[in-house]
Amino acid sequence: MIFDLKMIREFYKNYPERVNAAKAKLKRPLTMAEKILYAHLHEDSPLQNYKRGEDYVFYQVDRVAMQDATAQMALLQFMTCGRKKVAVPSTVHCDHLITAETGAVKDLNVALDKNKEVFDFLSTVSQKYGIGFWKPGAGIIHQIVLENYAFPGGMMIGTDSHTVNAGGLGMVAIGVGGADAVDAMAGMGWELQKPKLIGVHLTGKLRGWASPKDVILAVAGILTVKGGTGAIVEYFGKGAQSMSATGKGTICNMGAEIGATTSLFGYDKSIARYLKATGRSKVAAMANKVAEHLTGDAECYANPEKYFDQVIELDLSKLEPHINGPFTPDLAWPLSKFAAAVKKNKYPVKLEVGLIGSCTNSSYEDLTRAASIARQAKEKNLEVKAEFTITPGSELIRFTAERDGVLNDFENIGGVVLANACGPCIGQWSRHIDDAKRANSIMTSFNRNFTGRNDGNPNTHAFVASPEIVTAFAIAGDLTFNPKKGTLVNRKGETVKLDPPKGEELPKNGFAVEDAGYIEPAKRGSAVKVAVDKKSDRLQLLKPFVAISNEEVQNMRILIKAKGKCTTDHISMAGPWLKYRGHLENISNNCLIGATNAFNEERNKVYNIEAGQYMEVPASGRFYQKKGVGTIVFGEENYGEGSSREHAAMEPRYLGVKAVVVKSFARIHQTNLKKQGMLALTFANPADYEKIRQDDKVSILGFDTFAPGKNLKIRLDHADGSTDTFEVLHTYNEQQIEWVRYGSALNKIRKDFGMK
Repeated sequence: MIFDLKMIREFYKNYPERVNAAKAKLKRPLTMAEKILYAHLHEDSPLQNYKRGEDYVFYQVDRVAMQDATAQMALLQFMTCGRKKVAVPSTVHCDHLITAETGAVKDLNVALDKNKEVFDFLSTVSQKYGIGFWKPGAGIIHQIVLENYAFPGGMMIGTDSHTVNAGGLGMVAIGVGGADAVDAMAGMGWELQKPKLIGVHLTGKLRGWASPKDVILAVAGILTVKGGTGAIVEYFGKGAQSMSATGKGTICNMGAEIGATTSLFGYDKSIARYLKATGRSKVAAMANKVAEHLTGDAECYANPEKYFDQVIELDLSKLEPHINGPFTPDLAWPLSKFAAAVKKNKYPVKLEVGLIGSCTNSSYEDLTRAASIARQAKEKNLEVKAEFTITPGSELIRFTAERDGVLNDFENIGGVVLANACGPCIGQWSRHIDDAKRANSIMTSFNRNFTGRNDGNPNTHAFVASPEIVTAFAIAGDLTFNPKKGTLVNRKGETVKLDPPKGEELPKNGFAVEDAGYIEPAKRGSAVKVAVDKKSDRLQLLKPFVAISNEEVQNMRILIKAKGKCTTDHISMAGPWLKYRGHLENISNNCLIGATNAFNEERNKVYNIEAGQYMEVPASGRFYQKKGVGTIVFGEENYGEGSSREHAAMEPRYLGVKAVVVKSFARIHQTNLKKQGMLALTFANPADYEKIRQDDKVSILGFDTFAPGKNLKIRLDHADGSTDTFEVLHTYNEQQIEWVRYGSALNKIRKDFGMK
C-alpha cells in the first residue's frame, strides 16, 4: 500500500516547474535544500531571494507526523481551532508510552492496560479528524515514516526533534512543537526562519568497523551541540552515494544533536532501492523522472564554499568508529583514543548494559551487522559480560528479522528483544540495577545521552556508538576494550578476536509483516466522539492562555536562574512524567525540576522571596502566581536543547512565567515559547547574566511598544536599592508579536476561524 499516492503524483508533476522558477528568479544554481524549500513556498510568501538566517518564510508542508507523547497536546490544541478535518495528510504513532522491563510481549500488554485512556483518546481523535493511526507496537514514528511516507523532494514537519530522520530519503523533514503542527493541520502556512546551509562533502567509502553512525558522531564532535543551529546540513559527494538509505537516515536522525534544522541527502540509487524494497516502486519511478531536481546542482557541489555558509570535508575511508559521551552527544572519541579517555577521566570501566536499536539505528542493515558480531560470540564461545537489549524500529523490521533468524542470533547470547518502541532511549526503562544512584557505564546506539535521560540516574555514564560497536563492547563488558585490535578470552580459556561486522542492506527475501499496525481514519469522522474523561488525571481539555500585559512584566520575581546545560529534559522531564503529557496542570509539576539553580548549585530548590523560604520550582511558581506576581526565567547557552516537546514552553507559561532570557536558544524551544505567547529574549551582552541576583525585582522596559528589530531593556531592582539596566535582543516579526498580543498562536488561529 502506498500512502498519499495522489498527493505525491501531483507534487512531482509541479516540482520541476517550481525549481526552475526559483533558479530563474535567483539567477544561480541551487543546493538540494534550496530547491525543496523554494518548491514549497506558501502563497503568503512570494517567490523572491530570502536571506538566510534573517527572513521568515511561510511554507506549505506535505504532511505532519506526531508521536503519542507530543500528539496529545498537539491534538488537544487542534480540537479548539475550529476545523472538522486536517488539511494535510497527518499521522499519529504510539511509540513513547511503552516501558521496557522484561521483553516485548509482556511490556506491550502492560502498556496497553496502563495507557488505555490515552490510546483511546488518540485513536478516537484520529478517527474524527482524518488522521492515520499507528497503534502501540507498530513501531517508532521515524522508522514508520521512512518505510511508508518519506519521499524525495518532499517537506514534512513532525512533533519530535528526530523527525529529521526522513532526510535519509531526500526529504526536508523538521521537528516542531505541537502548535506548529496545528498551523499545518489547520491549512495555514508554516513559518520558519530561512535556514543557513552547511555542506558536508563525503569522499571515500566506509570500511570495516566504521558505519554511517560514525559519520554523524564525528560531525557532532566538529560542530558541537549548537553548531548546526539555524542551518540545514546537506551531505553530498561520492561518499554520500556509497551509503544505504537507512544509513543516511541514521546520519540525519542525529543531526538533531547538533541543533540542525534538518539534514538531507540527494536522491540516488540506494534511495531508489529502498523505496522499491518497501513497496513504493511507483514513487521511485516518479522520482527517477525528475532526478536532476532531487539533488543539488553540480556547480554547487563543485564549488561548495560559494553556495554553502560552511563546508566540512570528511574522508570515509579514513573514518574511525566513534564513541561519544558521556552526558553530551558531541563529546566525540575515536575508538583508538577511547580507552585512554576512559582511564584519564575515570569513567566507570565496567560496561553494565549495551542497548541497540531505537529510531536512530534499528534498520535491517543495522540489526544484521550487529547480529554478525553476536554470531561470532556464540561461535567463538564468548560469554557476554553486559546486559544486552535490542529494540526493533518497527513491526516490519521485527517480523522480517525474526523470519531471517536475526533476532535469534541476539537471543542466543542472552539478548532481550524489547517492544517496537522508544523505550530506554527516552527514559521508558525499568532498569535492573542494585543501586539506582551509583556511578556506572552503559553504551547505546541511541542519539541522546543527556544526564539521567535513559534511567533517571545522574551518575549513569551513557555513551553513544553504532549497534555493532555496542554489541562488541557488551560482549567484552569493558570500556577499555578495542574491538578492532583487542582480544578476548573465551569459556575454554582461548584467546579470540572479533572480525569486522557484515550486514545486508536489504533482506534478500524482501520485507514481510502480518500486521503492520495501521488503522485508517473513519470515513465519517463527525460521528466519532473523542474520548476524554473530565475526571482524568492524564487528559485535560485546554483553556486558552490570557495575553501578557505590560503591567505583568514589571516587578517580576525570578523563578530560576538556570546554570549550565539546560535541555528540554531538564525543563520538562520524560520517563515517568510521560504519563501526564495530555494534562497540562499535572505535568507542570515537573517544570524545571532538573535545572541547576545558579544561586545554590542545587536542583529543584529555589528561594521564593514572597514566601521567605526555599521551595521546589513548580511550587514556587504556583505560589507567585496566586500572589499575582509575574515570574521570569534566566539561562545560559543553547537553552532548550534536545526534544521538540512544547511542554517545556507550556509549563512555565501555565505557571505564570512571562519571559525567558538566555545567552542563546535552541531553535525549536525558542519557537515553542513564541507560539505560546511568551517572551523569548537573549542578552545583548552575555556577561549581563552575572548581574542577576536572587532577590531582584525584574522589569521589562519597552514591552508596550514591542516591535520587530527594536530591542527591549531589562531593569534589575536589587534589594540593596541599587539598579542595573541592560539591553535584550529578540527575533520576533509582526506575526509573532501578534501571538504575544493574542496570548498564543493558537488564540490567533481561533480568531482567524471566527471562534471565541
